[in-house]
This record gives sequence, structure tokens and C-alpha cells, in this order.
Amino acid sequence: MSKIFKFHNDVDTDQIIASQYLLLPSVEDMKGYTFESLDGEFARNVKAGDIIVAGENFGCGSSREQAPSVLKALGVKAVVAKSFARIFYRNAINIGLPVLVSRDFYDVAKAGDEAKLDLSEGTIEADGVTYTCTKLPPYMQNILNQGGLIASLNKGEV
Repeated sequence: MSKIFKFHNDVDTDQIIASQYLLLPSVEDMKGYTFESLDGEFARNVKAGDIIVAGENFGCGSSREQAPSVLKALGVKAVVAKSFARIFYRNAINIGLPVLVSRDFYDVAKAGDEAKLDLSEGTIEADGVTYTCTKLPPYMQNILNQGGLIASLNKGEV
């Protein structure tokens, strides 16, 4: 089971990782400041395998790849949202962070509750109810399993 961290509509990349932290030398150095303006305790409280649930247009704003990278570095299993900004979605796939669309789950998800996400089936379950989300085709699952598109291309297996 994964703990749910819930965020609103239009979370932009500057709210995920503020621009002043981009000056730090690595994603490892940046990750402790993730969501600082929305939830100052997020980086301390999130555990490997936890899930972010968000509303519409998650990851809007700039094209910074560090936004999905800090989430992955913190061990976030996936982001499940009503919709994503295109550039965030592509950057997430490129670095191997699963991003899934579920039009229904946001409205019932509660921060702090637990959910079970099945990437291969395209389902998320909470409180005994199963909701549909993006069902990743096998080739996409393979890309994510290899650490993202960039890692997959580097291995020559796409």
C-alpha cells in the first residue's frame, strides 16, 4: 500500500521545486525542497512507494526536468492526476516516473489515506473501491522499468 499525498489543480513546476534550488549541484541536493511552498514537510514525510494525487494540469509552468526528477529521487511511485501539462508528462516518462491519468480518483482520494496502484492493470484502489487510470502498454512499462526513455535509449532497448 502507498500513502497518498494530495495536491490541487494547476500545480506548477516552481511549486514542485522552486527556481532558487536549481542552483544546487544535483537532484539529490534539491529533493529536500520538493513542494516546499505547498507542504514544507513533504520531503521529510514522503516514503519510497508513496503516490501523489493531483487535479488538473499538474506540472504546468516551465519545462524544467528537475520537477519530475526530485519526485523520483524521493521515491514517489507515481503521480496520478486528472490531467498533466504536456512537457511535465514527457519529462516524467523520459526520466522514468510513472504519470497516470484518472478522471475520478482525485475527487475521492484523501491525503494520508492508503491506496494500491497497479501500473500494469491501470487501476488504483482505495477504501475497497477500484478506479481506472492510464493502463500503460507493455512497451511503456518496459521503458519505465529501465529507468525512463533516456536510460532505455542508452541501453539500445527501445
